[in-house]
Amino acid sequence: MTYLQTHFPQPLGRRTLLQAAAAGAAGLAFPAWAQSAWPAKPVNLVVPFPAGGGTDAFARPMSAQFVRLTEKQLIIDNKGGAGGTLGAAFASKAAPDGYTLFMGAVHHTIAPSMYSKLDYDLERDFVPLIMVASVPQVLVVNPKKVPSANYAEFLAFVRKNPGKLNYGSAGGGTSHHLAGELFKLQTSTFITHIPYRGAGPALQDLIAGNVDMMFDGLGSSAAHIKGGRIKALMVSGTKRNPAFPDVPCSTELGLPDYTVSTWYGLWAPKGTPADIQARAIEEIRRACQTDEAKTTWANQGADFPNLAGAQFDGFIKGELAKWSKVVKASGAKLD
Repeated sequence: MTYLQTHFPQPLGRRTLLQAAAAGAAGLAFPAWAQSAWPAKPVNLVVPFPAGGGTDAFARPMSAQFVRLTEKQLIIDNKGGAGGTLGAAFASKAAPDGYTLFMGAVHHTIAPSMYSKLDYDLERDFVPLIMVASVPQVLVVNPKKVPSANYAEFLAFVRKNPGKLNYGSAGGGTSHHLAGELFKLQTSTFITHIPYRGAGPALQDLIAGNVDMMFDGLGSSAAHIKGGRIKALMVSGTKRNPAFPDVPCSTELGLPDYTVSTWYGLWAPKGTPADIQARAIEEIRRACQTDEAKTTWANQGADFPNLAGAQFDGFIKGELAKWSKVVKASGAKLD
């Protein structure tokens, strides 16, 4: 049934029909007009970790490409603390108008199992937009603090010296933390956990020698590994990373179930109009698929998964279930 038949079932004169058709066309065109208008002003991107961490390593180059393509700013707003949950709580209360987006990570699918209470609910308060990067976790050490030339020497040292080494993380309940707990479970070792307010501060302390090691996302460690400031002993997963072909993977080192990756994605506050969600996905996807972004991702050993909408939502549900089991097995808990 047409717009005219629905709204004007009785016969109408020619002038009335033309007026009605024009009104109907204008009404039908409105959603397309609203969609094409976004972004009409700068967009605020809440990054729930301090500057310099893994999230920043992708948020900032992505923002640069977004600005180039749309001619509108994507402003990075770093709000660190509590393993990324403070920034998430802040973003969850933003107006659902498309001008505040949230760049979360795997950490946010761990947090519900780690904290007895959160000031937000990832599934209730947000709508998932798109996953923008995925990088394997890498075991890195300060070469001046850890007397190990390779993974075998490192493992032998840790087993002979339980509790002597410590590892920094982006905070309790982050993937850095749980990657360490999972490693300890699978290798029957003990390493002391030192939480920070983000991966950036933890990484700087690792480089300075204030902590011994980290289970970091390869994205934030890559430049420092290449610069010789830290040493990579193992990359998680079933294969070596093309950016670091000399670093063995966990499977070949006898840890076939140690497949930990740090992924990053965008959410919008629940209630954000569907057409704006679609536009945001489209523009972020374009930004991540530019030649410049591809080069940046490759240099950090990262992939662009391009999971969006319902696919990303399904992935998130799987991660929530996965990390709930790891948290339970490790006994880790935060208040």
